[in-house]
Amino acid sequence: KQWYQRRVRGIFQEIVEQRHIDISSAERLDMLRRFRDYGLEHWGTDTAGVEKTRHFLLEWLSFLYRYIPVGLLDRLPQRINERPPSFFGRDNLETLMCSPSATDWIKLTEMILCKVPEGFNFVPKHVANSYS
Repeated sequence: KQWYQRRVRGIFQEIVEQRHIDISSAERLDMLRRFRDYGLEHWGTDTAGVEKTRHFLLEWLSFLYRYIPVGLLDRLPQRINERPPSFFGRDNLETLMCSPSATDWIKLTEMILCKVPEGFNFVPKHVANSYS
């Protein structure tokens, strides 16, 4: 049981402890850095490995931007079909992480990886497969 409790993070920690956890932007950035480390370990640190890691990180960010920090919610729990109005985070990093813009996600990857190559373009899967 102790091993399981050490491995529990995020939503699973909320379920185990039966409480809402307000994750700061610094903690969320640390999660992205761990993801980067795992990606570079798996795909390598050459140009192809960095770009593969960046691609998967951007796809993950296209999902993660929907996370609304508990400290910004008017009431708990948030319903799955509710979207809050536009808001500003408690700091600039949190606002950047909550942005629906792919250019902001690219800025986040540049913070934890390196600059994107010239002419880099990213279209999230959920946008690329949607109707015009």
